[in-house]
Formats: sequence, structure tokens, C-alpha cells
Amino acid sequence: MRRVRWGVLGTARIGLRKVIPGMQQGSLCEVVAIASRDLAVARAAADRLGLPTAYGSYEALLADPAIEAVYIPLPNHLHVPWSKKALEAGKHVLCEKPIALTAAEAAGLLAVAHRLPAMKVMEAFMYRHHPQWRRAAQIVAEGGIGALRTVHSFFSYYNADPGDIRNRAEFGGGGLMDIGCYSISLSRFLFGTEPVRVCGSVEYDPALGIDRLASGILDFGKGTATFTCSTQLAYYQRVTIFGTAGSIEIEIPFNAPPDRPCRVYHQRGSAVEDIVLEAADQYTIQGDLLSRAIIDDLPVPTPLEDAVANMRVLEAIVESGRRAAWCAP
Repeated sequence: MRRVRWGVLGTARIGLRKVIPGMQQGSLCEVVAIASRDLAVARAAADRLGLPTAYGSYEALLADPAIEAVYIPLPNHLHVPWSKKALEAGKHVLCEKPIALTAAEAAGLLAVAHRLPAMKVMEAFMYRHHPQWRRAAQIVAEGGIGALRTVHSFFSYYNADPGDIRNRAEFGGGGLMDIGCYSISLSRFLFGTEPVRVCGSVEYDPALGIDRLASGILDFGKGTATFTCSTQLAYYQRVTIFGTAGSIEIEIPFNAPPDRPCRVYHQRGSAVEDIVLEAADQYTIQGDLLSRAIIDDLPVPTPLEDAVANMRVLEAIVESGRRAAWCAP
């Protein structure tokens, strides 16, 4: 069976611990190389993961003609620059979320992708591909909760380490960029459209300069979505979807474990169905779906236009918090 040969730009923890091991379990992915600005670091990562090739620069990996596609888990401010370089080097791209620092920057990447239509590029919102989200979306689409009216999501963890890249404002750190983007994405995904206006409340850490507590309301015209995200609260995540005749609660919506079942609770009337989804690795599924698009020249599961739209809403939440007023994305 044909497999896409993947290289990895960077040795970020998300890649080493979750994404690369997941892709290595795929039927259509072959991860063959990893790059770092330090060859010793790249070699150590390659040895740990059983990869045959390590490079001491990102440029060297992109110059390897054997590599067809790259996964980019670099810090947020490097997502667009290296995605552009990869596309221009003839490599398909899977880039970590958020795709960019601004909607304008994301639109610049989209322009490059339009100029190179043979190349595939996708933002790595892995949650959308997990069976629990496919099931939830199916229930909503089939009227299993009546008419969709509102979605509530919550995502938090505690990390006040000033040395952590996620707490560096100049590198695109902060809660909205790291985890709030999920809440925005899933709301747009479920409603199948863009919000007409948003309202945000954003609290900043006075020492770190990053947003540490943010809440938002997204008005979709036919319903709303509300969310809270924080980098300085106890760890928690949950999504609840409400309709006129029922609801859906997703127990572990974002960090779905790859080695045990996930649960989705579907309430309709007085009955509650406990839906147990078999263990699945969302990173394996994501890698295989994009690889299939590459092999068969199909549209990617989540088009880059979606990533640009998500950034527009995120920016509007920030602007709304600054102005203390509703804003249109």
C-alpha cells in the first residue's frame, strides 16, 4: 500500500509525544525524518521515535526530494513562514493550530496555497476527525437534539511558567491562541456557518502579557455559542451542545485518549443514551486522512479557508474585549 513519506520540522513536545507516534500507527503515513536547528537534538528525537533520518536545519529537510509532506509543530509565530517555505519547496503541509498570528497572515498563506494548487495544506485541528465528534455532528445533523440552539465549551489548565513558549506573547502565546481556538472552531463546525457578531471578555496576566482568562459569546443568528478558556485555572475540558429537543455532552472533547474508549451522552426528552466510542487515535486518523488526500489528489478534510475564518473570529473576540463592545468578524 502506498504511504506518504513525512518529515517533521521541529521537536516540539506535541509532536514527539502525540502526533508523530499517532502518525506512525497510520496505514498511509511513513514518518521518515525530523529536523531541528540543533543536529544533536534532532538525532535524539529520531532515535527515540525510530526515525531513519535527522537534519540539523529545517532547510535541509525541505531539500530532501524523498520527503513528500511535512508536519509543522513549531511555535505559533513560525507557522506561516515555514508553511510557505514548505509549499514552495514542493511539500504538502500539516501545520499545528493556530495556523497564524493574525487573520491577515493566514490569508497570506492561503494566497500561496492558491498559487500552488497541487500542494495540500491543512491546519491540525485533530479533534474534528475523532469518532466522538463525527458522532456528535451526525446527531445534530439528523435532528437528534431538535434544532441546534447553543453550544457551551470550557477548556483550561494551569501554567504560569514564564519560560514556556505558550506564555510568551511575542511568539503568539496565550489562552485564546492555544486552547480558545478550539472552542471557536467547534462552534463554527457545528453551526456550519460563521458568527455574525461576537462579544469577548479577556483578562491579561500583568507579568506575562498573555491572556490568561477569556470568555466569549458567538452569535450565529440562529443560535449562540459561549466559551471560557484559561491557562491559569484547574485543568478541565467539556463541551455541551443544546437543541430544542435534547442535548449532547462530550466528556473529553479535545485531548481524547488514544488507548481507551470515549463517552458521549445524548439526551432526548427524559432518555439519556450513554454512547461509548471505541479507542481511537485522532492523530492517526488526521494523518491518514490528509495522506489519502495527497495520494488521490482529493480536497483536504478541513480547507485552509476554514483556518483563516477561525482567525478572524479569534481576532474579533480580542477586539471586543478591548473595546467592551460587540464586534463583527
